[in-house]
Amino acid sequence: MAKKEIQFSLVYRDMWQSSGKYVPRKDQLAKIAPVIIDMGCFDRVETNGGASEQVNLLYGENPNIAVRTFTKPFNEAGIKTHMLDRGLNALRMNPVPADVRQLMYKVKHAQGVDITRIFCGLNDPRNIIPSIKWAKEAGMTAQATMCITYSKVHNAEYYINLAEELIANGAQEICLKDMAGIGRPAMLGTIVSAIKEKHPDIIIQYHGHSGPGFSVASMLEVAKAGGDVLDVAMEPLSWGMVHPDVITIQSMLKDAGFLVKDINMKAYMEARSLTQSFIDDFLGYWIDPRNSKMTSLLVGCGLPGGMMGSLMADLKGMHAAINANLVKRGQSALSEDELLVELFDEVQRIWPMLGTPCLVTPFSQYVKNAALMNLYSKSMGEKPFTRMDPAMWGMILGKSGKLPGELAPEIIELAKEKGMEFYTDDPQALYPDVLPQFIAEMEEKGWDRGQDDEELFEFAMHEKQYREYKSGQAKEQFNKDLLERMEKAAQGGKQVTFISAADKRAILHPNAEPLEATLSGKVLWELDFNEDSKAPALGTFYKQGDVVCYLQTPHGIEPIRAFEHCRIVAIDKEQGATAVKGDALCWVEKADLVEEIITDVKGAAKKVKDAIKDAVKKADTEIIEGTKSNWKFTKNHK
Repeated sequence: MAKKEIQFSLVYRDMWQSSGKYVPRKDQLAKIAPVIIDMGCFDRVETNGGASEQVNLLYGENPNIAVRTFTKPFNEAGIKTHMLDRGLNALRMNPVPADVRQLMYKVKHAQGVDITRIFCGLNDPRNIIPSIKWAKEAGMTAQATMCITYSKVHNAEYYINLAEELIANGAQEICLKDMAGIGRPAMLGTIVSAIKEKHPDIIIQYHGHSGPGFSVASMLEVAKAGGDVLDVAMEPLSWGMVHPDVITIQSMLKDAGFLVKDINMKAYMEARSLTQSFIDDFLGYWIDPRNSKMTSLLVGCGLPGGMMGSLMADLKGMHAAINANLVKRGQSALSEDELLVELFDEVQRIWPMLGTPCLVTPFSQYVKNAALMNLYSKSMGEKPFTRMDPAMWGMILGKSGKLPGELAPEIIELAKEKGMEFYTDDPQALYPDVLPQFIAEMEEKGWDRGQDDEELFEFAMHEKQYREYKSGQAKEQFNKDLLERMEKAAQGGKQVTFISAADKRAILHPNAEPLEATLSGKVLWELDFNEDSKAPALGTFYKQGDVVCYLQTPHGIEPIRAFEHCRIVAIDKEQGATAVKGDALCWVEKADLVEEIITDVKGAAKKVKDAIKDAVKKADTEIIEGTKSNWKFTKNHK
């Protein structure tokens, strides 16, 4: 009998986002892709999806360019690429109109993405089935996904029936998405065996996080039951709350008699080194060290391990407030560990009360937040569930889909007390099409819809983040955040020891160029030679050829002119400083003359407008004051 082949998928996107916030830049992705190919052990790579494209916008990069850059080498090498797709929520945390969801598959297929992994945190088929249809129409492989958890509701029979419904509605592959890694190995084996028995040609892919420690055993059980593809990671972003390392899983399966591809260890070490260099470059500043550790505490509460960083941050923020309330009421303060245990216990208690949603984005956040607010309310002597946000209520009321379990009577009663109505129809109907309005605005602004309408898609999918990206605000904010994190790390003796002025300038103004001294001499920003002379304010605009400053040399006064239309963003040499030929006097960024003229005109117009307003106001005051003595004003006087 021929050995069964097991394929590996490198979840390079999830490796990063289970560790921290951001993903590598397009230039970094271009470096790592050929090395991943050279490793020779991967048949699939996760390239995008989830929050990866949103965070690209957040640090001022175009996600469409990043996706195309990363997928191209894999497409050429015959390695399949796949993305994470949140069903009704598509690539964001809240529901997405149908026309935007449909456009997504056309765009992503054109960008080189082969497979879309469609999931719904509620496992509501209504949120998955339309995406199966749209993905296939766009030429993608539709991988319908079942979110794996462990509860009285989520047993083997539940998942076997769900898989049957998804396959009946066109799913070409099935993924078992064990986002918290709490799926029990035996149950997973039972599910896979049942699916394969009825649908032997359906590819089954298993995605299991390593957080509570079940994942290695789960992968072996899935393989033995007939699974086809396993998601793995690699150092330095493996284990902890992430995924098992490919070396371990490959060795285990090889020993168990499965056919698996060899690993080119030279390429593995190179990929390992490159990934570490990306961490050291800037990505490490957003990686929570706690995500590198496994914990069996997750077995009970079922929360995804990738949440531990944000959970601990939230807990730390509430710790002092909760203890202050407890002490005020004559109770003992809690240590951080005691509060953590109470939080996990509260998650376990309320989870079935809230309909047992799978604890995956965004529903894991909803349940965690409700539990934390309950602890806060308890510390104040208040009833639970008095502090639930609108997003949580949206889930409870059915606006995100049908909950897997039943709501507790007290939750239903609380909703009625608040005058809320439950919704049982298709949730997609609540979110009408929006593409025409985004198209109209792009035309009005003169924005390019992009190759294959990819810019239109990003605008409609991530409206707020896209606007901030287009304005430059996102890049500016990211650079400030990065600088703050670098300085904090330096103060703590971690990662960096000193941030130079040049480094700060490079971070805050990456597009700036130096205006250099052409001769050696004394820097004069003004020619009045007074002690009050000083450098211009940052942001000062100069047209090409304008004198920016002067150098006082033994041979006379040398003007330093702007080499293009520009704005000053940083000053290196203050008034009276000595500069050597070649020294940077200041740093400038290219500016648009037309925009400057428009700004000046607008400014002048505003001054005129304000002057008119002041004159009218003054005249009105004089008229009123003059008439007060001659007229008797009544209530209806105008």
